[in-house]
Parts: sequence; structure tokens; C-alpha cells
Amino acid sequence: MKKKTLALTMAMALVLSLAACGNSNADVAAESTAAATTEAATTEAATTEAAATEAAATEASTEAAEAVADEKSEGVMTYEEYMAADLDSEVVIEAYVQAKQSWWEDKATLYTQDQDGAYFIYNSVCSEEDYAKLVPGTKIKVTGYKTEWSGEVEIAEGATFEIEEGNYIAPVTDVTDLLGTDDLINYQNQFVAFKGMTVEASQDATGNDVAFLYNYDGSGEDGNDLYFNVSLNGQTYTFTVESYLCDNTTDVYNAVKNLKIGDTVDMEGFLYWYEGVNPHITSVTVK
Repeated sequence: MKKKTLALTMAMALVLSLAACGNSNADVAAESTAAATTEAATTEAATTEAAATEAAATEASTEAAEAVADEKSEGVMTYEEYMAADLDSEVVIEAYVQAKQSWWEDKATLYTQDQDGAYFIYNSVCSEEDYAKLVPGTKIKVTGYKTEWSGEVEIAEGATFEIEEGNYIAPVTDVTDLLGTDDLINYQNQFVAFKGMTVEASQDATGNDVAFLYNYDGSGEDGNDLYFNVSLNGQTYTFTVESYLCDNTTDVYNAVKNLKIGDTVDMEGFLYWYEGVNPHITSVTVK
């Protein structure tokens, strides 16, 4: 009887020991899982914080660059003051070259822009040496006379400029939804985008339907300006690739030559305003 009791007691002790061991292992496993979860959460939080810090730094850097780009020297007009100035009055502006339209006989025609708007500078006094320095982003101070030609507000022929410290490339602004509205003129000469346009037929000199023309009437040849029609929401608009801005060696010139009637295209360029909107395209992508 004593042996049975002793055996039973030992068996119960063994069961309790195993149970305790199982609980201990479970506790260890739980502690390990909790530790791993905590470590993962800590790592994720650190990664998120690092990403947020980097984003904040990038935003601060962008804002700082924009602040520098917005600074005007003493006596220089803001874009608002420039637009409010009387025609034929002297204006002084600072802006950043975005594209060079042409150079000829010590004269340069430029698309320029700042944070608030764009300035078209027509035939400013410019040596060939200075023209080479006017790369996209170059800051210049321009003195000349404000004029208007068939709706295009510009700084007239004969303006002078000085190259200054600073650099700014304007972001493209999507103005597709403004086509056909009066608000579009507020973006004249700015770097803009038009998206989801459909290539429409133009008629060449012999009456055939074509996707583009050399010159507005089809009378030109390779190397001349390209004209092509695109539509949106039932309205058709004429776009141009200027050979002075993008000659026949450029991607955009050859992209337009390869267009087919019915193609859907996205485009970027400068919103020149002559008797209405005349987009001068520098990039075409067939979708």
C-alpha cells in the first residue's frame, strides 16, 4: 500500500513538473514574441520618423529654394506690378530663362519665368557670348519697355539684361481644363501641359488630310515650323512646334512628324498668345 501511495505521489509530482515546464516554455515564447513585436514596432516607428524627417527636410529645402527664387532686387517689379504697368512704360523685372527662342544679329528672344508668372522678352540686346550663357534656369535682370502685340504682352525689342546669381526651373502647370476659357490667358508664356488631346486632320496644299503641316498653310518643308490640330471635348485647337525653339533635330519635331490622325497625345510647351492661344510645344508623347 505504501509503495502504491509512493508511486502515485511521484507520478503526480512528475505531472506537475511537466506542467510547470510547459508554462515556463509558454512564458518564454510569449516573452520572445512580445519582444519581437516591440522591436518591429520600434523599427517601423524609427523608419516612419526617418521618412517624415527626410520629407520635411526636402520640403524645407524646396521652400528655401523658392524663397530665394522669389527675392527681388531693389527697384525690380513683381509680376503683379509688371502686369499692372502701362503699355510703353519702362519696366524692370528679374526672371529665370526657361527657353531660348532665337538669336540673330546680337538679339535674343527668351521665355522667362519666376514664381508668379512669365515674361516674354523679344529681341533683347545680347551678344553671342552671353547667349551661350543663358541656359535654362539662368537668372537675369531685364530693363526695357512693356508692349502688346495682338494680345501678347511682352518686353519689346531693344531691352537689355544682366546675368545674376540664382537658378530656377519652373514646374509644368496642367492647363488642359482651361482650354476655351478666358482664364487661360493668365498663364501666357508659362511652361504648361495639355493632356489627353486627340490629333485631328489638317489639309495640305493639295487638299489631302494630314496630321501636320510645314508652316501654317502647308507651303513649307522639313526644317520649317510645324502646325498641327488637336481636339478636346469637341473643340479643335492649333498647336505649333517652332523651328527656332525646337529644330528638326529635336525629339519633339520628329514626334510630330510621326503623328497619326486619331492619336491621343500629352504635350508640354510655352503658352504664347497671338490673337488667342498659340501653344508652342516642346514635348509630345503619344499615349
